[in-house]
Amino acid sequence: MTDRQTELTLDPETREFAGQIADQVESFLLALRAIAGQADGGRAISLLLLEISQVLLAGARLGAQRDFTPIAEYQPDVGPEPDLDEMRLALAEMLGGVDTYSFVFDPYVPEVVESQLSDDLTSIATDLENGLRHYRLGNVSEALWWWQFSYVSSWGNLAGAALNALLSVVAHDRLDADLPVEEEERLAVADEMLDSRESGAR
Repeated sequence: MTDRQTELTLDPETREFAGQIADQVESFLLALRAIAGQADGGRAISLLLLEISQVLLAGARLGAQRDFTPIAEYQPDVGPEPDLDEMRLALAEMLGGVDTYSFVFDPYVPEVVESQLSDDLTSIATDLENGLRHYRLGNVSEALWWWQFSYVSSWGNLAGAALNALLSVVAHDRLDADLPVEEEERLAVADEMLDSRESGAR
């Protein structure tokens, strides 16, 4: 049986599930580009919090499924990766002082890592977009395998860390918690961003 014939034998439930994940992935990618293009830092924090939460739901659904396996030994060629550097730079400029954050990548090997939200969001988008290209070309099994594998190995962790960082910004704004001086200086920028968003909404 050829790879194409194997694809055609996928059960309807798997195909429907893949379609739902593809829709969520496409929605996230479109929203991320739109947020980067708006250059509205205060509004971006709330929107990114929403979009990352939604794409993590897709990841959790993938993680709860049986292990998907690709049909072919090597990934089919889906062409060059899209150039997301312009989006990354726009996100970095928009997020400014809250772009850099720290997190623990593996809680069982607690080493603190410093990263940038703009870099991590772009990395998440790259992983998700690769699976979407497989899906659009009819490589449904490959798309599901890639989304699931990259969720467990990479983008799921990054999305969780980014979500926590953005939630920390919002929590500081709402709760005005006491923080170390360095953290206060960093999140003062976030306060200004969120204040400008609220002023614009009135």
